[in-house]
Amino acid sequence: MEAKGLAVSEDTIIGAAFEPERRKGSGGQRSQSQDQADASERLFKIRAARTPGQRRSASTLINLRYAWRGYATKPLPQDASPGRITLVAAEQDETIGTMTVGFDGKDGLMVEELFPSEVHSLRAGGHRVCEFTKLAIDGASQSKRVLATLFHVAYLYAYRVMGYDCLLIEVNPRHVNYYSRILGFTVLASSRMNLRVNAPAVLMCLDFAHTEEQIARFGGQPQFSATERSLYPYSFSPEEEAGIVARIRRGDRGMAQAHYTAWPAAEGAAMHASM
Repeated sequence: MEAKGLAVSEDTIIGAAFEPERRKGSGGQRSQSQDQADASERLFKIRAARTPGQRRSASTLINLRYAWRGYATKPLPQDASPGRITLVAAEQDETIGTMTVGFDGKDGLMVEELFPSEVHSLRAGGHRVCEFTKLAIDGASQSKRVLATLFHVAYLYAYRVMGYDCLLIEVNPRHVNYYSRILGFTVLASSRMNLRVNAPAVLMCLDFAHTEEQIARFGGQPQFSATERSLYPYSFSPEEEAGIVARIRRGDRGMAQAHYTAWPAAEGAAMHASM
């Protein structure tokens, strides 16, 4: 899935190609060479938003997408927060997607404000919990591969590198079926009013063991997207994961070590109400 010919800078975690467009008159029958040719026309990359400019660009996209849905939101801090990593998907220099990974620690999780007992129960059960928040995808993109790639890199940060096993997200009630279908989330708690975005939110949970199983089954095989309704055919193959994990570890070795030494009891993960 990594795109050949895409310039990979020092801050780039992975480069990838958009999924090929289905053209009128094709009847859905396309050769592998046609798909590869179309995919090579548009490329994007995933990187960590470390600079103020990258974080402002991510905030602009979040504000636009949240306002479109009628949600309230706050901009990302100009400086990266301890225990949180913001990822961005960029086509050339334009941010087309973003997601923030939050690791449980001494300050807890954002989702804990609305669902404290559920988070505490997961910790008590021995889970290491993290959260995915501030998800936004450019409306003009509408790319399943951009969303799948952002999620996959975030999963690798949380599960493969940091050792978290449980992901929590807050979603609007009308999006529950969507996240259940595309990634395998289950409902952990029913709707409550989320004052951070001024909208109702449902708590959903994903066991990363399920993600691992689905990637082993479908990862790197986009041909299955015709019959498999999840995002997993758009994810990387298990073989490609190894290179991405190595790149993450090289770029964030100091940060990862700080998490393990300062937050030895961290456990959990969650996604924002707009997801």
